[in-house]
Amino acid sequence: MKPATRPIRATVPVHGEESLAAVHRLVDEAGQVMGYGLVDQTKLITAASELVRNIVLYAGSGQVEVEEMDRGGQNGLRLTFTDQGPGIPDVGRAMQDGYSTGKGMGLGLPGTRRLVHEFAIDSAAGSGTRVTIVLWKR
Repeated sequence: MKPATRPIRATVPVHGEESLAAVHRLVDEAGQVMGYGLVDQTKLITAASELVRNIVLYAGSGQVEVEEMDRGGQNGLRLTFTDQGPGIPDVGRAMQDGYSTGKGMGLGLPGTRRLVHEFAIDSAAGSGTRVTIVLWKR
């Protein structure tokens, strides 16, 4: 689970709120190994926290994959959050500020999108959800 060496590639199972600390540690360590600055480290951890909370709240379990990226001489981290939960019936609406099917403020997914350079979501009712984010190192 610990990304002590490069290239970074690790997976953390998510099985409840206690998984949040494990994901925090992994993303923090990966960001430090990559040499991200404090602002980008904070963005990564905030985005990861939001997406892990979504897995816990809406699916109960899933996993997070953390992987170092190298594209055209640019380095970054890709985090993929996957669950087999109920899925999101209307992804477009879920990406709008203020929309929530739960008790939240509806800022999680759109807020996460604003924190990273790349954001992709694949979900449908009954088929689980996969969210992939990438933050390139500046």
